[in-house]
Amino acid sequence: MSYLNTLIFGIYPYIAIAVLIIGTWARYDHGQFTWKAQSSQMLRKKNMVLASVLFHVGILVIFFGHLVGLLTPHFVYEPFMSAGTKQILAIVVGGIAGVMCLIGGVMLAHRRLTDPRIKASSTFADNMIIIVLVVQVVLGLATILPTLGHLDGATMLQLAGWAQSILTFQGGAADYMTGVHWIYRLHMFLGLTIFVLFPFTRLVHMLSVPLEYFGRRYQIVRKRA
Repeated sequence: MSYLNTLIFGIYPYIAIAVLIIGTWARYDHGQFTWKAQSSQMLRKKNMVLASVLFHVGILVIFFGHLVGLLTPHFVYEPFMSAGTKQILAIVVGGIAGVMCLIGGVMLAHRRLTDPRIKASSTFADNMIIIVLVVQVVLGLATILPTLGHLDGATMLQLAGWAQSILTFQGGAADYMTGVHWIYRLHMFLGLTIFVLFPFTRLVHMLSVPLEYFGRRYQIVRKRA
């Protein structure tokens, strides 16, 4: 069991990060024509805007919340916020964002899997990744239940210690995950697996931010005669 814990939370994170970085670089370098969101809005607009807004706003809040929450050292926020307070904040904000993301994700998944036109233009990777993301959001919301049983922030500090140890290449990072509730462990494992899947799916489009759009020249549009 100790070996499995080390494999999943001590070795697998580096494999996942390596695949994420190398795979993304290789795809951008050799397959730029595949680097797109492949939006299906032109095929069917019904419920697309609502589902897309709910999903993307929710997932962005979740992503940056995890990024800040896991990677910010405890001493940075300790002077003005206890670990327990931070955990309650994470439950409220993450819970709201999670519900938004789940509703939008289920709508998008249902649309992609049941609409004949969209289904015909979807690949296995398209269907798989939206289902994986929905499952991951469900797992994230499910972690709220055990979290409510201990609001002292201890588990959150363990998870943050694990993530920070991985990124700073410290030995024994997997030890932080020992004794952590299985729902957190499953949630973290699937999160790492999403890193592995990232370069091979439409998720790569999130790295393409059209910053040049804000500084481009105005287009001259002439009226019809």
